[in-house]
Amino acid sequence: MPLIEPIVAATDELVAWRQDFHAHPEIGFQEVRTSGIVADKLASWGIEVHRGIGKTGVVGVLRGGNGRRIGLRADMDALPMDEATNLPYRSKNPGVFHGCGHDGHTTMLLGAARYLAQTRRFDGTVVFIFQPAEEGLGGARAMLADGLFERFPCDEIYGLHNSPQGPAGAVAVRRGAAMAAADFFDLRITGRGAHGAAPHRAIDPTMVAVALAQAMQTIVSRNVDPLKATVVSITQIHAGSAYNVIPDSAVLAGTVRTFDEGMRALVRSRMRDLAAGLAKAYGAAIDVDIRDGFSVLENQQAQVDVIADVAHEIVGEIDLAPPPVMASEDFADMLHAVPGAFFWLGGKPGPTLHNPSYLFDDAVLPVGASMLARIAEQRATASP
Repeated sequence: MPLIEPIVAATDELVAWRQDFHAHPEIGFQEVRTSGIVADKLASWGIEVHRGIGKTGVVGVLRGGNGRRIGLRADMDALPMDEATNLPYRSKNPGVFHGCGHDGHTTMLLGAARYLAQTRRFDGTVVFIFQPAEEGLGGARAMLADGLFERFPCDEIYGLHNSPQGPAGAVAVRRGAAMAAADFFDLRITGRGAHGAAPHRAIDPTMVAVALAQAMQTIVSRNVDPLKATVVSITQIHAGSAYNVIPDSAVLAGTVRTFDEGMRALVRSRMRDLAAGLAKAYGAAIDVDIRDGFSVLENQQAQVDVIADVAHEIVGEIDLAPPPVMASEDFADMLHAVPGAFFWLGGKPGPTLHNPSYLFDDAVLPVGASMLARIAEQRATASP
């Protein structure tokens, strides 16, 4: 595997950086320590540093000439969940865990940045984008709202995500729609509370919640075109506080995933119709709050070809037809502003992303760093 030798030689250092980030995770828009370390390292390598982009985001700019301006992006935030790995460098922050591998993504981009700053084998500009708050809090949109690409123009942009499904060191990228759009919803049901022994005096919101949850499962099975993949998942149900009290209210919450904007609109409409109908049927009130969380991530063919060329050099093979992923990624919003592509880098197979036992495979750090560095070298040498 012809990885970039100076990056491989620094593997132990990359591992130390990654494990330090892992031990000190920070959730979205609170990445103060992480972004501070990132900014200090970039500055120490002679890279122009801009802090506070999208609250806690960091942008580094490395100028080498008049060629293309290439953006490379990594996310920095952790998840609000407990870790169950018992690693010696496990999270020191209770209830916060790098369960998606963003500590690894940040480290890979730092490794690429240092190599590029030391060698400068490109004739263009490389923009290193360290993004906060990818996990559903809108970090990409915050950076865009801060004028990310107006202040730091890019002709192309690239990002990656680790895959604990393996194979270790393998690269996969898909042209077109590769990751789903996501909406988040909260359905707040207001009824009338009463003693549990006198249900006739109540408008029981728990019964409304049960009926609504069941009815919502018919949206995909009976309203959505079966050839247009869509998911409606209720992930939270909250109601009540005592055995003998019928509560006043209940809440259903969850997510909708799809690759099709028409199906996205249909699901929203059906959710509102079902809520209105059941509210009338039960004499309750139902407030429907549906929020646009993520856009569909769509890779451009030209940038997919770039990733394929580099992967053939770095890892020797690439999967150009992986199945689309129902998970979402807010790099999608950056791809709506600048042409680019997002690829998957396989790690040693193990527990899935967002699992409390998830383990990042440190062996792939030099692979990801080499991929990002070589993409920049290849693309920043050509004229726009």
